[in-house]
Order: sequence, then structure tokens, then C-alpha cells
Amino acid sequence: MSGSAWFAVAVICACMGFLARGRHSPELIMLGGMVALLVSGVLTPPQALGGFANEGLITVAAMYVVAAALRETGGIEVVVRHLYGQASTVRHAQLKVMLPTLGLSAFLNNTPVVATFMPAVLSWTRRHGMAPSKLLIPLSYSAILGGSCTLIGTSTNLVVNGLWLSEGGAGLSMFELAWVGLPIALVGTIYILLVGPRLLPDRKKDSGLFDNPREYTVEVLVDPKGPMVDRTVSEAGLRHLGSLFLVEIVRDGRVVPAVNSEERLRPSDRLVFAGDIRAIVELQRLRGLLPVLSDDRSLDSQVPERKLIEVVVSPRCPLINKTLRESRFHTHYGATVLAVGREGERVSGGLGNLRLRAADLLLLEARPVWAERHRYSPDFLLVSSVEGSEAPRHERSGLAWVILSGIVITATAGLFDMLTAALLGAGLMLASGCVSTEMARRSLDTQVLLVIACSFAFSKALQETGAAQIITQHLLTLPGDHPWLVLLMAYVITSTLTEFITNNAAAVVMFPICTAMAESLGVSATPFIITIMVAASASFATPVGYQTNLMVQGPGGYRFIDFFRIGLPLNILLAGVSVLVIPLVWPF
Repeated sequence: MSGSAWFAVAVICACMGFLARGRHSPELIMLGGMVALLVSGVLTPPQALGGFANEGLITVAAMYVVAAALRETGGIEVVVRHLYGQASTVRHAQLKVMLPTLGLSAFLNNTPVVATFMPAVLSWTRRHGMAPSKLLIPLSYSAILGGSCTLIGTSTNLVVNGLWLSEGGAGLSMFELAWVGLPIALVGTIYILLVGPRLLPDRKKDSGLFDNPREYTVEVLVDPKGPMVDRTVSEAGLRHLGSLFLVEIVRDGRVVPAVNSEERLRPSDRLVFAGDIRAIVELQRLRGLLPVLSDDRSLDSQVPERKLIEVVVSPRCPLINKTLRESRFHTHYGATVLAVGREGERVSGGLGNLRLRAADLLLLEARPVWAERHRYSPDFLLVSSVEGSEAPRHERSGLAWVILSGIVITATAGLFDMLTAALLGAGLMLASGCVSTEMARRSLDTQVLLVIACSFAFSKALQETGAAQIITQHLLTLPGDHPWLVLLMAYVITSTLTEFITNNAAAVVMFPICTAMAESLGVSATPFIITIMVAASASFATPVGYQTNLMVQGPGGYRFIDFFRIGLPLNILLAGVSVLVIPLVWPF
């Protein structure tokens, strides 16, 4: 290989290594790789920046707005209310959860579908006495399976289709992927229904992780005649108590949440601390504090100033690997952490020294507007009120569904291409008031969009330097010139990559390699392109491979082994089905 080819491969491998480690923001890693290819002269500016103008990327952005409109109007909740009901068995409940998720995720981005369904599923499990761990992995997996059925089902499909079009390919129609998507969705659903009740953990005892505030809060009273009156929280020595943290002050029937260090204490203030309740001895040693003799805990009752919210920490949260004290979570977000759940168990001990991890489930106390402000924050995978899903805010859910149907119909009938239909639909959602401009802007997942745009530079570098062809020649020494075996190898490599790096990055990197494989074999590239689309989303064996898996890990109380136990056989099963079906529908 030439020097530029070696450099391109080195940059891409380095970026993949950093992505797999998960310690840095994916968009910064990809942007850094793109800049390295540009500065080194491997790519020209038009080649490096071409991904930002790709129609697949723009279509993905437009569909984010459409999905936000469905969520904001309560359109998805309408479906949930009509389809969820009584369930006689765990298998019956799984079927009720999976079928509507499969259908909706075929037309909407998987993340808002799972984020909207999850509070309803959790509430449903509480009513029926079921363990959430029996239903949340099926919820995530069905969203992934449903996304493989249509062109707009996942961003990966749109991105790979956009790459194909940019290379002069024919592209796919709206429902063409259903030829392989429906079989794998059917096989995957049957597999989960057959083995899910047995392989999925039954962690019913953890389903009420944050149900009882008495288990993780301590309340004391400021002695009206004591030395703490009129002193600030900091002066009173209440800010650094090791394993306890001051959450709120109940004063004259109202709540002062997210207490800052300069707040002055008044006589008879009720101070609520969170953390290790065994540290109550530390409080009893402080002069000026009295125990609360009443058995009434303030957090058990709802007041206008307080909202209890559950969030799932995203891998892109800037506070990952920092302790709650170092990160100043309270100052950064204007909310206080009451409790932390990790792998199905509430973390005991002092919260201040706990280092945040991706997929941690946090119970926060904040003002009621907090959830609305952070609903689309990239720092959290899920923002959900403890009381359950919110009611729809207005009566435009029907109109939102009509607009989505219009996108599907016009694109399927060929009246508009996919990009035009998506942009028109997003514009109608905004014009009709189904989603506000602010919500539309916040719904755009800039991390995903940047990763996609920068990934195109990697694909271009592999093509322009000839690295893709050389890699292909070495890979083809393994299966030889048997197209079916080469297709299987392409599936396995793509699926393996997507378990450790983002699915879009895996797809875009594999695109030039797979097209080069087809060219070397003298066969059509279409089955290889379809394989990339399917395999890049087939992430079932790890929680980090797909965003919806991370979303359900904390609330479901799952451990890494839970995904591996049920997901690895599913990966193998779907690989066999895909490699069998794809060449029959799209011949070599």
C-alpha cells in the first residue's frame, strides 16, 4: 500500500479504538479523524466535507423532527394506550410490548419510540406484578428489528442508501428492505418469545428501586434556638458531609430544591439529606440539628416546587468517570441526585464519591420544568417522570400521524424522492404546530449527525487511496471466491464492529470494502449493501452496541451478561437468515 493508504487505515483504526474504549465523545473522535485526513492531504476539502451535504444525512435530520412531532403531540402514547391491556403470561406481555414497537420503529427513529414506550411499560409491569427485566430487552430488540423493515427505519439505512446513490447506485425504495426485514423480524420475535421467559432475568425485587424515599433520605430539623440559624449552608458545615448530601429545604410549606451553598438557614427548616442513611450519626453530632419526630416524610408528598425524575446517563455525558462531587452535578444541571441505580441495584454508601458510568439510573429532584428542558439533552438517554409518562399536550396527534403517512405514501408511490418527502413532512410538522421550532432544534441528535458526516470522509479515504481494494484482497483469501461465504464474512465483520462502535460508523467504513469485494468477485454490489444495512443494526449481544440497549439497561436492572446470554444466539440466528434470504431476493 502507498503511504497515504497506510495513513488512512491507521487513522481509521485509531478512531475505532477510541470509539470502542468509550472514554471520549464519538463526534470529537470522528471529527479529529476527518481533520487528520484533510490536513495530511489524503483528502481534499470537498472530499472530506462531502458527508455534510449527503442526502442520507439530511433525510436523517428531517426524520428526527418528524419523530419529535409524534412524541410531542402524544401520537405514540395514543398507540400505547390502545394496544396495552391485560396480559395473562410473561410471553403474552412480551408479545404486547413487541408488536407495536416493531410497527412504529419501522417508520420512526428507534430512540424516541423506546423512550416513549419505556415509562408505559414500567407502569404496566407494576400494575401486573411483573419484572421489568422480562420486558425491556424485548422492547429494545423489537425496535432494532422493526428498523430493518423500511428505508426510514434507522438512520443507518438512510446513510448507506445515501452513499450508494452518491456512487451512482440505484438506491432502495421505501419498502424494498422488507424482503429481508420482515423475515428477520419474524424470526427474532419468535426467538425472543420462545427463550425470553427463560433466559431473561427475573429481577422483580429490584423493580421498585426508588419506590420508598425513606430508604435513601434522612430528614432533620434546624433547632430554632441553635447556632445554625441565619448561617449559610456552607458556614454550617452541611455541604461536605462525606456520605450525605443536602437535597432540599422544606420551609413554611414550600420546598427550596437544589440548595446552593449560600442559602441561609432559618428556624424550624426541615433539611432533607440523600445518601447513606447509616451516616445519620454524623448529623446527630452537629449542634443545632434535631431529629424529625413526625413520621411524615416530605418526599412522599408532591408539592408544586418538586419533581422526582429518573434519567439514564448517556455515554456522551461530560460527567462520565467523574464523581458527583467533582462534577458538581447540582450546579451543572440544577438538579440533585437522590439515589443511583446500577445493574439492577441501588448503590449504597456516599453518593459524593460515586463515579458516574454510562447507563447509570439516577433519581433526581428538580423543579417541574426540568424534565421538559432536558428531554432532548444528549447527556441523558431517557428523561422520565417517576409518576409515569406525561399526558399529550394538545390534540394534534391525528394530524401528526396523517403527515407521517403522507411521507410514507408519497415516497413509496414515487411522487417524491425520500429526501424531498422527509423535508416536506418536517416542514408540515412545524407549520401545523405539531412541534415547535425550539423542540425541533433540540430533537436533532447532533452527535449522530456529526458522526455520520465525518464517517463519509473515512469511506472516501479508503476508496481514494486504494486501501479498500487492498483490504478486500486480503480478506478474500479466507472465503475464496464463493459469494455466499464472502457475504457471510461481510455480515460477521459489520455486526462485530457495530457491537463496539456506532452502527453508522461501522456501516460507512464497511461500505467501500464490501463494494470492492463485489467488484473483485465480479458480482452485483446490491446484496453486499443490503447486508451492511442489516448487520450494522444487528447489535444484540452488548448493551453498548445500540443506544436503545443502553436506555433499557438501567431501568431493567440488566448486567452485561444478560445481553450476551440472549443476544449472541440472536446475532448468530439472524446472520444465518440474512445471508440465506438476501441473495435470493437480490441475486449476485
